[in-house]
Amino acid sequence: MMYRWATEADAPAMAALFAANDRDALTERQRDEQGFVQGGFDAATLRAMAAAGTLLVADDGQVAGLLALSGPDELPAPPPPVVGLLAAQDTLRWEGRPLSDVRWLLYGPVVVDAAYRGRGVARGLFTMAVETAAARADAVVAFIESTNRPSWRVHVDGFGMRPLGEYVVDGRTYSAVAAAVRAPGGA
Repeated sequence: MMYRWATEADAPAMAALFAANDRDALTERQRDEQGFVQGGFDAATLRAMAAAGTLLVADDGQVAGLLALSGPDELPAPPPPVVGLLAAQDTLRWEGRPLSDVRWLLYGPVVVDAAYRGRGVARGLFTMAVETAAARADAVVAFIESTNRPSWRVHVDGFGMRPLGEYVVDGRTYSAVAAAVRAPGGA
């Protein structure tokens, strides 16, 4: 498996992967079992994000997974959960400081093709994210909707991301979670 920055040519495959795992495209049972992504990322949006250098992909001859990694001020039209995260920065704490006082990058969405789950793809994307973010930030920060238990298990229980606090947007509760960045090859 190769982990690399996405190119504009990856956009159709990334859009198909995203659409297949979008919250609104899945049944409640599927969401409970496999988790979900949200935000309406179509091919044009993903192409623009790839051109801006904000998407990582796992490549096995096809796009096996993707992860967005961007500065909080780099999103031209952030979706409501990101707007809520930005608004909550003063109440969310990272290593004793308000998140608003920390250099951080937005981690996510992240999605892995069903055929590649359980094979370390998400961990490979996570590792690339925390290593490539080291030059620009002190932490990567994600949000997880409270009903997305699979995402919590992967990111908090599995990768050790630390909860920063909760916030509510449009009646949905989200947890902000973060991980420290590290130099490539670091522990």
